[in-house]
Amino acid sequence: MATAMKLVVVVVQDVDTPRIMQALLQAGYRVTHVAATGGFMRRGLDTLMIGVEQEKVDDVIDIIRRHVSTEAETSLRRGMVFVLPVEHFERI
Repeated sequence: MATAMKLVVVVVQDVDTPRIMQALLQAGYRVTHVAATGGFMRRGLDTLMIGVEQEKVDDVIDIIRRHVSTEAETSLRRGMVFVLPVEHFERI
């Protein structure tokens, strides 16, 4: 029986992206990085997409939390995490 997959979509400040990506890659997760600009002040934002088994979602979110800027370092929101169900997953 196939394991349920989830897509973790993370929107973070571009300054946090290298730390987060490095930590996720070191933990063995594959990450897709999409650069973007948005919001009122047009600050640099990045979107990270991580496809993982359902039981690894909490680990991925924990890694992200440990590697974003703290609220003391920035007055901006630290990021947003969306966890989406994946109907079909295939590596080609």
